[in-house]
Amino acid sequence: MDLLEQVRDLRCEAPLPRMMPVRQRFDAPVVDDIGATVADALAPYLSTVRPGWRVGITAGSRGIANIARILHATGEAVRAHGGDPFIIPAMGSHGGATAEGQVEVLHSYGITEETTGMPIVSSMEVREIAHLGDASDPGPAVFMSETALAADGLIIVGRVKAHTDFRGPVESGLAKIMTIGLGKHRGAQTVHAFGTRGLAHWMPLAAQAMVRETGKVLAGLAILENAYDQTARLVGVPASEIGAAGEAALLIEAKALMASLPFDDIDVLVVDEMGKNVSGTGMDTNIIGRMLIRGVPEFARPNVRVIVVRDLTDESHGNGAGIGLADVMTRRGALKLDLRATYINGLTSGIGGVQRVQLPIIMPTDVDAICAGVLTCGRGDPENVRLVRIQNTLEVGTIEVSESLLDEVRANPRLEVIGEARPFDFDVDGNLPVTAGAHAVVH
Repeated sequence: MDLLEQVRDLRCEAPLPRMMPVRQRFDAPVVDDIGATVADALAPYLSTVRPGWRVGITAGSRGIANIARILHATGEAVRAHGGDPFIIPAMGSHGGATAEGQVEVLHSYGITEETTGMPIVSSMEVREIAHLGDASDPGPAVFMSETALAADGLIIVGRVKAHTDFRGPVESGLAKIMTIGLGKHRGAQTVHAFGTRGLAHWMPLAAQAMVRETGKVLAGLAILENAYDQTARLVGVPASEIGAAGEAALLIEAKALMASLPFDDIDVLVVDEMGKNVSGTGMDTNIIGRMLIRGVPEFARPNVRVIVVRDLTDESHGNGAGIGLADVMTRRGALKLDLRATYINGLTSGIGGVQRVQLPIIMPTDVDAICAGVLTCGRGDPENVRLVRIQNTLEVGTIEVSESLLDEVRANPRLEVIGEARPFDFDVDGNLPVTAGAHAVVH
């Protein structure tokens, strides 16, 4: 019998609360003119471009707001200085660790030759260009894309944000796009083999070695997003500051702009969708308050007892990396899993991927999954369960909360009830609509 067929008729019952739509308010600066802002941000770094220079521009495997427009504007800035720009996929082992798969991932984010005005040159070939550390503290070899090495210049485009695996002065951003992204599958695997120290310590040093050894990095273009997943700032970064103090300062700013859940203690968190376009770990660990890496301390807040995931995004192409962060998942979501792609991602991530690719409890329908969460959250009076529902960890501006949280909502000036309390709207099969309740407001 097929593994998932075994749970098709598994049922679970529990009292479920009525849910209220609630809006969170965050400070949210927004870039109004992307083209002009990109041109201004990069202008100081493009004066060395010579006519006809082939300039590679990185594109990663994340759901970044306005990414095709940002890349298009970057290409136009290069052309304005006489260069010939092209896109380099920079995503480590994603896309099944194949050149074709990485182009497909970019297409799923709307990054095509038509939307960016540039060709996409994809290859997994790399070359070792340096080796970090010394005899007393040996580090990883540094691998770099042959496509990038063949270019006359490089612009490193990436979003700067808190990483989902570790804490450090430089986390997810330009250094990661270089070390993991332009390192391709082999580079990513080499750094991840050193565990979280590979990311926190060696990753920035590897990026600096790439800058130093090649002399091809013209600049970085750092993207900062606000709490509503909108472009907040676009900042030109000198090549020498990638993986260094300049990028570290931007990380502090990015963290101040982050969204969060408004409660310290949550019994059950229902996540409508997780996926690689949402976060490298499917769900942003900084939002759900769950790291799940052996030897790495867990978050102080929020304390979420049970996480229920309803679906895997189509944009993930079956890559369920981070699925182990969930405790319960629907059969619908599990059927979308490509275990090969998921395990390649997990194996490449080393210690950071072991627990995070383990399968949660799989229940046949939404109602069974949510009831399972209520029954296993440890609350002796389940009718008073503290339940929160979100679309995904990028979209927490509008959420749904159980009536048991109403007093806390009213006491928080950042929160506003925007609708009546209603029971879950399950259909005859026990599933929720694709968008329901407050989530219709989000899109």
